Amino acid sequence: MIARFGHRLGGLGLALALAGGLLAIPATAPVARAATPDLTIVSDATYTVQPEQHRVRVNATLVLTNHLKDTVTKRYFFDRAFLAILPGTSGFKFSWDGSGTPEVHVSKKTADYTLLRLDLGQRLFSGKSATYKLRFDLVDPGGEPTRDVRIGETLASFPVWAFATDSTPGGSVKVVFPAGFDVDVESGQIPEPSTAPDGRVVYTSGELDEPLSFFAYLVGDRPGAYTERALRVSIRGETVDVTVRAWPDDDVWLDRVSALVERGLPELVQQIGLDWQLDGPLVVQEAASRSTGGYAGLFDPAERRVEVAYYAEDEVVLHELAHAWFNGSLLADRWANEGFASAYAAETMAALGLPYEFDELTEEMLAAEIPLNAWGPIGRELTAVEDYAYLTSLDVAQVAVVLAGTGVMPIVWEDAVARIGAYQPPVGYGLVPETVDGPPDWRGLLDLLEEHSRRSFEEEWRLYVVRDTDAPLLDARHEARARYGEVLDAAGDWRLPKTIRDAMRAWQFEVATRLLDEAERILGKRAQIGEAAAASGLSPPASLEAAFELRDGFATASEEATAELEAIERYDAAVATRPAEPDVLQVMGMWGTTPEADLARARDRFAAGDLAASTDSAGAAASVWVSAEDVGRGRLVSIGALLLAFLLAVALVVAWVHGRRDRRRRFAAHPLGGEPYATLAATPEPARPAPIGDDGSRGADLD
Repeated sequence: MIARFGHRLGGLGLALALAGGLLAIPATAPVARAATPDLTIVSDATYTVQPEQHRVRVNATLVLTNHLKDTVTKRYFFDRAFLAILPGTSGFKFSWDGSGTPEVHVSKKTADYTLLRLDLGQRLFSGKSATYKLRFDLVDPGGEPTRDVRIGETLASFPVWAFATDSTPGGSVKVVFPAGFDVDVESGQIPEPSTAPDGRVVYTSGELDEPLSFFAYLVGDRPGAYTERALRVSIRGETVDVTVRAWPDDDVWLDRVSALVERGLPELVQQIGLDWQLDGPLVVQEAASRSTGGYAGLFDPAERRVEVAYYAEDEVVLHELAHAWFNGSLLADRWANEGFASAYAAETMAALGLPYEFDELTEEMLAAEIPLNAWGPIGRELTAVEDYAYLTSLDVAQVAVVLAGTGVMPIVWEDAVARIGAYQPPVGYGLVPETVDGPPDWRGLLDLLEEHSRRSFEEEWRLYVVRDTDAPLLDARHEARARYGEVLDAAGDWRLPKTIRDAMRAWQFEVATRLLDEAERILGKRAQIGEAAAASGLSPPASLEAAFELRDGFATASEEATAELEAIERYDAAVATRPAEPDVLQVMGMWGTTPEADLARARDRFAAGDLAASTDSAGAAASVWVSAEDVGRGRLVSIGALLLAFLLAVALVVAWVHGRRDRRRRFAAHPLGGEPYATLAATPEPARPAPIGDDGSRGADLD
């Protein structure tokens, strides 16, 4: 969320002081002689910020001392001196309270300093000191926003030097800001300020031991109303409201940044490949480095506000605008957000035809090298560490974009926004994508990059991203991914259970490997079931696949596989009982049964996954075939008994019929009606016994 590039301070050197003069020899012409350190200068300099005049007025009290000693024949004096002050100064005035008229002339001007020649107006003799006053102005030259001196009603930023000769202790520096300014020491060191009764902010160095080593760069801004410009930027058919706020006296910044926002935001969307992400208007606000935490830019996602330092270059502005995407909601890690914001800022600069140049890694930065995963929060790292991390994260991001290939990064960002993790099931299932909690960190980003690009980013991660403690995770990941690929191929059109994908996404590779082993075991059972079912003419049910995808650690799948194999065995056992060429008894035993229909039902119910019903139907068929002979034998006996009973019944009927015929013939021969009667009359009546008397004797028949 912060841009570190775009250094504003140029090659400001330390103050250079030179002294020069004349060696006076009586009755002879003056001869030039090197004076330092024979002539020393110390100064008490006061810098007074004058915003209305767009300048800093410097008043320096100079004490010049001639340290030479006269001899009997020679007398030494100085009538001029040389003093180096800040570059870009003007309005020089040199004076003192003595006689004569001192003068000041510019001896040399460079980008690093201005060399003044001080004509003392009166000779400074051996062992003497004199006090002079030097006044000059540090004026805002206008122009580039990165200029070293900016003095206005809203902002005052400028360097501060002390003035002295080499190896001359003493002197001091005071800096006075008007009331209402918030001031920060951006570079160098100077004690904390005090506040005068009238509200002025006063910095005082105190007496300096080494004046020429003193340097400070101060930035003061006066909070107040901004000049605002409302922009309506069209992005992929959507209108985004942007308010650009600039200091009232900085129309140049307002115009430049407004134009960059209007051109840059649509191009950023094009480069990133992701729609505008902020819900609400965006504010782009000019700021001092103090308000941006000492950085060139700052993005506050909660406020939807970009703060850009007044001196920031175009790439910084675009970097901060890119944080509308890369702000912690899309990616979790600081290095990733900063790296991709910088990478897409660079791509946008190129697309807009704008010149840009990022800093290069220096030996000092390389000496501060850290793994990007160890990059701490804002404000907790040394400057060299910050610079190294910014530049290295940019390099990693640029390599990732190139390595991923055209069209891949937008897919990665879309998944990251939607919280869609890697290791999604194969397409065609019609299921809702599986999501993760929170934006991807370095692990989730690596997974998404490799999944969508089919390329390996592991080398870059090992070299620049991971700490030593992270390296074993990459090793375990490498092995687990290879195992995952093997089992995924073995699964074919079956979807691995979500528990495996969750473990892979969470980098819980030990758990994932254990589950993959279980999955492979079930897939082995699937193959066994498929072979056995094919040999038996059965169609495997979908039940095992459904059980395989459950989240219960394959317990249900294991039970299902065992049950299917048992059902196949029962079916095969039933088929094995079918008579190849049934004999008479078996045919008789199978009268009225449908074992083939039972077997067909067993096949249908197996294919439908109703294993219990399949087993029952197979058992019913087997029962018929196994008992057919016994049932046939019993039926044959029963048939024989029935036949014997039938024959006996027929014989009885025949006998009865013959008996009836005989009786009819006898009846027909009797005189009164046929022979039967005559036969009956001729038959003697059997004698009946005599009645028994009271005495037990039988009497005669009364008849």
